[in-house]
Amino acid sequence: MALDDELTKNTRFLKEIEHEIRVSNNRVIHQEVAPITSERMLSFADAVAKLRAEYIQEAFIFADMDHADDAEIAEIEKLDICRRRFEVARDAFIALQRAIELGYAKVE
Repeated sequence: MALDDELTKNTRFLKEIEHEIRVSNNRVIHQEVAPITSERMLSFADAVAKLRAEYIQEAFIFADMDHADDAEIAEIEKLDICRRRFEVARDAFIALQRAIELGYAKVE
């Protein structure tokens, strides 16, 4: 019985912490971030799509290159920059989606 009581206590503790984390995230996000609307979400998604397209296009440019010249190093660097820009934007979008799912951010 003592084990059941301990598990119940632990579960209650975690739920209370989860609630406080949700309240804290909600408060901070709404202090720092302008209202989240469908228009803003779609604009964000469009920006990520453009960065994805830029990255894919740059990959094709790299693939079509003659890999024997020194321009390859510059193209690899450009491809890497495109990849990082896309991945950072994509990860931010995923973080926003997750924040909404967890109740950290309210939508209007």
